[in-house]
Amino acid sequence: MHMADALVSPAVAGTMYAVSAAAAAYSVKEIKLEDLDRKVPAMGVMGAFVFAAQMINFTIPGTGSSGHLCGGMLLSAVLGPCAGFLTMIAILAIQCLLFADGGLLALGCNVWNMAFYGCFVGGFLIWRMAAGRKMTKGRITAASVIGCIAGLQLGAFSVTIETLLSGITELPFAVFIGMMQPIHLAIGLVEGLITAAVLVFIYEARPEILYGYAQEDGGSSGRMSRKGTVTALFAAALVIGGVVSLFASGYPDGLEWSMEKVAGTTELFARGNVYQLAERLQGITAVLPDYAFKTSDSAAGTSFSGIVGGIVVLTACFFICVLIKKVKRSK
Repeated sequence: MHMADALVSPAVAGTMYAVSAAAAAYSVKEIKLEDLDRKVPAMGVMGAFVFAAQMINFTIPGTGSSGHLCGGMLLSAVLGPCAGFLTMIAILAIQCLLFADGGLLALGCNVWNMAFYGCFVGGFLIWRMAAGRKMTKGRITAASVIGCIAGLQLGAFSVTIETLLSGITELPFAVFIGMMQPIHLAIGLVEGLITAAVLVFIYEARPEILYGYAQEDGGSSGRMSRKGTVTALFAAALVIGGVVSLFASGYPDGLEWSMEKVAGTTELFARGNVYQLAERLQGITAVLPDYAFKTSDSAAGTSFSGIVGGIVVLTACFFICVLIKKVKRSK
């Protein structure tokens, strides 16, 4: 659901940067109250895991479309909504700057559409309903599916509103929303099942890693140590990014599919100095555009991108926490 720059006007882009920045500022304020030393490893590893998982497009049968994990719900169920939101910002910014995945001008939109709803609606509201009572695998599964569907439906709706307000005439609102909502309903269901599988693994391995878990919920410390669970997730991130990503579906994702159905193309073009500047800046920063080497389309470029991207996300999350801790101590 990464939006390209041509789908938003500068005014809408600026507004979405502002509201996303406000949500980020709130998240920083709230995360200062948490134990960051304990949260850093999980934050970095889960960020790397979601980055790798987003590279895997899965086919939606019978549609000619594909989808991929957004990850906001998953991150929030482990880290909490505020830490999850900041981690999603790091993921989306790195995807945009290093891999040209999503437009630089549209980054504020993508943060709102893909991170805010998943973290604060799916992760904060719906996950807390499961975490507020005794956790079970059934409740985890139900919360994951409902949260992911709700997050993607809201995100897809926001995309159509943003294109409407931007005056994208190639994508008439009524027709565009009629394509976007059903396909993202299917994608949300699959994402919910994937999210549930990961969270159930964590629940069985080390349940106290999950956000809102209380020891009296189950009384068991799990089958693995905390360090072993985090290490297993990081190893999975490297395998997914370096190997499994080679088998991603080649079908257009839900947004591209909807655009093709409505406008007859998966790519629109915009003219203007702002768009040209954003494109030039992104051309400078994107060292691995489209998760590939600039001079080659070999599979090695995809594997390299998956591994390097995961490590960069992990490092970025570490530095975010270090920066927040320094600000906290200075006050």
